[in-house]
Amino acid sequence: MTTISPIDGARLLDEVEAFHRRFNAFPTPAAYVAVVLWNAHTHLLDAFESTPRLAFLSPEPGSGKTRGLEICGTLVPQPMVAVNASPAALFRAVSGLEGGRPTILFDEIDTVFGPKAKDNEELRGLINAGHRRTGVSYRCVGDGGQQTVQAFPSYAAVAVAGLGWLPDTILTRSVVIRMRRRAPNEHVESFRSRIHEPEGHALRDRLAAWADSIRDRIDGAFPEMPEGVSDRPADVWEPLLAVADAAGGDWPRRAREACVELVAAASAGDKASLGIRLLTDLRDSVFCGADRMPTAQIVAALNALDEAPWADMNGKPLDARQLAKRLGEYVTADNEPIKARNIRTGAGVAKGYYAADLYDAWKRYCPTPKAAESATTATDPE
Repeated sequence: MTTISPIDGARLLDEVEAFHRRFNAFPTPAAYVAVVLWNAHTHLLDAFESTPRLAFLSPEPGSGKTRGLEICGTLVPQPMVAVNASPAALFRAVSGLEGGRPTILFDEIDTVFGPKAKDNEELRGLINAGHRRTGVSYRCVGDGGQQTVQAFPSYAAVAVAGLGWLPDTILTRSVVIRMRRRAPNEHVESFRSRIHEPEGHALRDRLAAWADSIRDRIDGAFPEMPEGVSDRPADVWEPLLAVADAAGGDWPRRAREACVELVAAASAGDKASLGIRLLTDLRDSVFCGADRMPTAQIVAALNALDEAPWADMNGKPLDARQLAKRLGEYVTADNEPIKARNIRTGAGVAKGYYAADLYDAWKRYCPTPKAAESATTATDPE
């Protein structure tokens, strides 16, 4: 009787990483770890409650985003390459009406959600709903007055590539790889589909076989999260850490290091979170310990900040009306919307904001000030 040797998951993931490194110049080692784990998790979707989106984003063309997506396409089950795909086509594909569940690879996503694109709420809803295994999208089917509402399954793995940024509802469900153009000393092989696709497909088939061998063990697993990673980032990374734990070797450690690094990078650079940026700038660069400040002074201070977005908000500087609108989305400790109040100054009474009204929002949404972190580190016993 022939004995089948178990598949070495760690070695297999090492080989997948080496395959990526031949053709992709990712910005950090953490990016390779995340992409490899995402490739592997697509073969185990039904073992998880959610599937993270993988987003290759860059500020300029020619940064390797499409190539990253292309290599992923050789490694995942049933890749469906979508460029400007209609919501109707994706609804049918993801729901299984056109065969088995695909892995969606959406290139040029900036043409769908970029600043020059039209509203695409249907597609955004599909991508968001499909993050969860229980996700469905409701559509009207039938003709004329005979239409009925039908729920279509939306759960599917999705990777996207594009310029700029994505809507925050998609970004928070994504592992973001911030691509950049290769430096002169960074060299990769030219990818030739006829030659290299079969190599990727061979790795894909081995990933599928390994996934089948660990499916029962990984189903319902709750991997230990790194300290400080919780809520939505934990949902995003849970499937990837579960895959790493099943593989063993160095992958559990590397996966958690990559998780911490990429979650921190996403938090620090998320342009979609302008509200948090505003609150943080008010605390650290404008109020700076003051207990109140007139609106005109606040607006002037914000617009004068270097490397801040406030001086160019869609071609115009931030004004008092925009400030009031953005701060009004947050509430005080008494659960009242933050709003301008009368402030008595040497020149009379002016509208402005009180630090006491902002304290609760600062505590809930803003990262810990660096000075406070340093003080805590200095006083904490070993």
